[in-house]
Amino acid sequence: MIDDLRSLAFSVSAVENFSFINEQFFAAHVGPEATDQLLAGGWRHFGEHYFRYNLGFYDSEIRRVFALRIDLSTFSFSKSQRRTLKRNEDLETVFRPARVSDETHDLFERHKQRFQHAVPESIYDFVSPEPASVPCEGLECAVYDGARLMAVSFFDVGKIAVSSIYGMFDPEETNRRLGIFTILREIEFALESGKKYYYHGYIYDGNSFYDYKKRFRALEIYDWNGGWLKFRD
Repeated sequence: MIDDLRSLAFSVSAVENFSFINEQFFAAHVGPEATDQLLAGGWRHFGEHYFRYNLGFYDSEIRRVFALRIDLSTFSFSKSQRRTLKRNEDLETVFRPARVSDETHDLFERHKQRFQHAVPESIYDFVSPEPASVPCEGLECAVYDGARLMAVSFFDVGKIAVSSIYGMFDPEETNRRLGIFTILREIEFALESGKKYYYHGYIYDGNSFYDYKKRFRALEIYDWNGGWLKFRD
């Protein structure tokens, strides 16, 4: 796999001055300012594993990979997003330190049945055993219908930024668009907390499963040279 990526990087480099990036490190304690700096450099993390890469495999193809973020100073909700928020007004949303409970495990096991490829084995593929503090401050957005847990998403909190890590929802409630709903609630949390940016992961060049991340206003894309540009699909 790595040899294939390097071969592609060299061929692209000849015409675009392209540099292949595939880096990683492990860290148990990362402060708020460092969290912001890493996010601004295109870094992501699952648990203590930090990584960034600008080429990846998707649907048997090698694709360019880009990090996205939302500039919250110019962000506004679309009509569709407002409808999603209103559709779920009957649900209770709780923000609290991230944790992995028996309820969370059960929801994860049901949610992962939605996937046919790259099915995750464990919630700990995405969060550490101590997600509230390792490797950085982590919160969760828990959505309830009475006592029933409907959705959970995990996110990091930096000094000026919030970063989405992973979200899951009850697969029997797809009509509620709870995956999008938790993202919207995280954005509301970031706005109310006075943050500047909301990071919501990587996308692939071309169409992919992750295109829902492109459907937000005030999007910026990382150019892999230290700068952020306005996103144009």
